[in-house]
Parts: sequence; structure tokens; C-alpha cells
Amino acid sequence: MSERVYIGLGSNLNHPERQLNDALQALAALPDTRLLMQSRFYASKPQGPQDQPDFMNAVCLLETDLSPVALLKALQQIEQSQGRIKKRHWGERLIDLDILLYGDQSIQTAELTVPHKEMATRDFVLLPLAEISPGRVIPGMGSVETLIAQLEQTFVVPWVALDSNQSA
Repeated sequence: MSERVYIGLGSNLNHPERQLNDALQALAALPDTRLLMQSRFYASKPQGPQDQPDFMNAVCLLETDLSPVALLKALQQIEQSQGRIKKRHWGERLIDLDILLYGDQSIQTAELTVPHKEMATRDFVLLPLAEISPGRVIPGMGSVETLIAQLEQTFVVPWVALDSNQSA
């Protein structure tokens, strides 16, 4: 049975806009999966160390027959194929793909937590999610709009084309 799944995307290295577009194409090409919708791209300040370029983020909606674990493995394969290397916690990265929501399921395993445990405090996740799924209720957390209203910190910044000094 197909599930509607929301994926968070982020990049701040090697032309982040291109990295997100490449990842979206790869997501659309997954077996037994359809890319239904994607948000626009949002620029955001790093949540972690500040000595790194700004991020570009988006959220997309998939319909998939893949199990949560199979989808996680597919996302990790996309990250690897785009050359992801995690340098440090909350640090710079070529591409980061996270399962935010898998239907209305709550999943808690050693390798996967859904809903994504930190999404309620991240405007760079909530704003694009609200764009493509207004009124969406996040299991155990509340509606996306309520969560946005409760944010204490903002990372989203006005989008400007990221210049070449942020492509390294």
C-alpha cells in the first residue's frame, strides 16, 4: 500500500541549488515511487557551526510503496551517489535527505525516527512543509502552522542566488 512521505532536503556545498535539483530527480526515479510535489527552495543560516556557507533547503512529497527502511536506504544511496561526506555534526554537506513524515506513522528504531525528532524547531523544514501541505498535522507535535507560530529561533533568510564563493 502506498504511503505519502515528506522528505527534507538540504545542501550548502558545490552549488546547493543544483544539489537539490539532482536529489529531486533521483527521488523521482526511485522504484515504486512518485514525486508529487516540491516546495520552492529556502535559504537558511546554518543551525550548527557558523563558519560555513548558508544552506538551501526544500521539502518534497513522495508517494511510495517502499517500506520506511527501504526508503531510508534509498535516500542514503542518493546521498552517497552525490558524494555526501559528513564532516562534522550540523556541519557543511553536499546533500542531506531526511524522512520527515511517513504517512501518519510514528517510527522509533535505532536507525530511523519518524516524525523527524527535530523538525518542530526548524523553520527551514516547517515553512516549506506548510507551503506544500498547509494544515498538515505532525503526529505527536501538532499542526505545522502551530509549530511555526511557536518557533523561538529563525534560520530562514531571504533567498538570493548563492554566489561562487559558497560553492567550495
